[in-house]
Amino acid sequence: MNIRTILFDLDGTLIDTNELIIQSFLHTLEKYYPGKYKREDVLPFIGPPLYETFNALDPSRVQEMIDTYRAFNHAQHDALIREFETVYETIETLHQNGFRLGVVTTKIHQTAVMGLKKTRLEPFFDCVIGLDDVKHAKPDPEPIYKALDLLQSTPDEALMVGDNYHDILAGKRAGTKTAGVAWTIKGREYLEQYEPDFMLEKMSDLLTIVGVENV
Repeated sequence: MNIRTILFDLDGTLIDTNELIIQSFLHTLEKYYPGKYKREDVLPFIGPPLYETFNALDPSRVQEMIDTYRAFNHAQHDALIREFETVYETIETLHQNGFRLGVVTTKIHQTAVMGLKKTRLEPFFDCVIGLDDVKHAKPDPEPIYKALDLLQSTPDEALMVGDNYHDILAGKRAGTKTAGVAWTIKGREYLEQYEPDFMLEKMSDLLTIVGVENV
């Protein structure tokens, strides 16, 4: 296996934004549907684009709800995001070993970069593909193809890493190898249903998979 390019989802994979996302949904839903949604109710909303989630709730107020969500999310961003164990060290090591690294996310580009800067990961990534950079979001393969094109890479030498079924399906459809992360908020068993090629217990497991000495 000759993997030279690694693409990562952002939320729940590289950065622990779970609490930020949950609080952003609860804030928005409480405004439009007071008392209706609890913490466990919003877990299924994590992963898909905001438009998809809010359109299913009320097509007439989609943009209004997205704007409410994003305003809260941006205001609370730095206070609520956390780092996952071994992520920084692993990404730094991959970068030092010449791997081409990209982020493929359903977040808008600007917000994705904000998270990468806050966690000091931004210098290691050669491209960031956000929701507003493509016509079709994951699980469509378009964002992966766009990232591979920018990185001058091909699916047969690439690996897609993520915490949600959108990531695994997008990778499979694009023809890359896929890796799920066992720390997904939806639970390891949930992700295993989609049969990723690898399951990471912690991000540093990637180093063994791609043949880099763990540091």
